[in-house]
Amino acid sequence: MSGTTTPARARRRPSRGARLAYGALGVLGELLITLGVLVLAFLVWQLWWTDVEGNRQQAEVVRELPRVAVPTPTAGAGPLVATPRRDDPPVMADVEYRTTFATIQVPRWDGEPERPVSEGTDRPGVLDVLGVGHYPGTAMPGDVGNFALAAHRTTFAKPFNRIAELQEGDAVVVRTATVDGGPGTDTWYVYRVTSWEIVRPYQTEVIAPVPGRPGEAPTERYITLTTCHPMFSARERYIVHGVLDYWAPVADGIPAELVEGAR
Repeated sequence: MSGTTTPARARRRPSRGARLAYGALGVLGELLITLGVLVLAFLVWQLWWTDVEGNRQQAEVVRELPRVAVPTPTAGAGPLVATPRRDDPPVMADVEYRTTFATIQVPRWDGEPERPVSEGTDRPGVLDVLGVGHYPGTAMPGDVGNFALAAHRTTFAKPFNRIAELQEGDAVVVRTATVDGGPGTDTWYVYRVTSWEIVRPYQTEVIAPVPGRPGEAPTERYITLTTCHPMFSARERYIVHGVLDYWAPVADGIPAELVEGAR
């Protein structure tokens, strides 16, 4: 063997086509990372920030409602409990689109705030900004027929997020606000859950005057809550029905269900 060494083979440079391919892969990778960040930001906004903003806005709507104050008990006494009335209740007149005319509370949903109820059920005008919407053309609170409501189950403060927790006999408490000082204003209406079901979006008979029986004349005072199902999907609707148990003027006190947190 000679004492001389063989020079190392010169390293081959990638071809121009390979360099272009590597560059394209790098750009694609950056685009995918950027897209992932944007998707994550959208999910944070949709699933968290809309709840933060929705809760703030809805609380403000409730605070600004024109309504009489609940009577304050004397020192040392417990809350003044309203006496249930089961005669024909006062019923307020229909209201204009986006008018907030009532609130809803569900004792079963311990920790959930009082939510505003406004006329209309479209997303941009009512559900996304005002909380719970009232189906136009359905009964007003306490009236014979079907007082039908809709709200989000996820996002925008998700007022009906816990709808599946409701059980037969649970109270749903509606309080009307002062609207033109007419009948049915500043009144408590306490409904009781009677049933629930899951339907397709086209099954609008659930909000008929007699739920599930379109064309039949009502003789009772119903309430119907509607929201999307399953969670994070609009494929179906989760429906809860109830009937009016009793009513009471706000000036007489507060329903026992709210005082005692009855389930």
